[in-house]
Amino acid sequence: MRWLARILINAVLLLALAGYFESIYLSGIGAAIFASILLSILNTFVKPILVLLTLPVTILTLGLFLFVINALTLLMTEWLMGNSFNIDGFGAALLASLALSLFHMMMEAIRDKR
Repeated sequence: MRWLARILINAVLLLALAGYFESIYLSGIGAAIFASILLSILNTFVKPILVLLTLPVTILTLGLFLFVINALTLLMTEWLMGNSFNIDGFGAALLASLALSLFHMMMEAIRDKR
């Protein structure tokens, strides 16, 4: 149940980011939900491999390189989605990954206080 809630929250966040940034396009709520599911799958299976491969760089940057990895997973999601989800470059993906990460940190802090 918690996974489904995270999927829906991510879909709403992606829609909000698409509305806020002109460089991010989503064709609709269905595309946002599908993108959120794909992003969840990539974060489960691909992201740990990327983190392991880039561990020295991540340590040197004190963990900031994880935002780059998040941006890469967003770009992979965009590539898999085709025309229904577009990001106009790495900079937009990096800003979107920062926004998603900050929102999820706030949600975790709120959840931990309960």
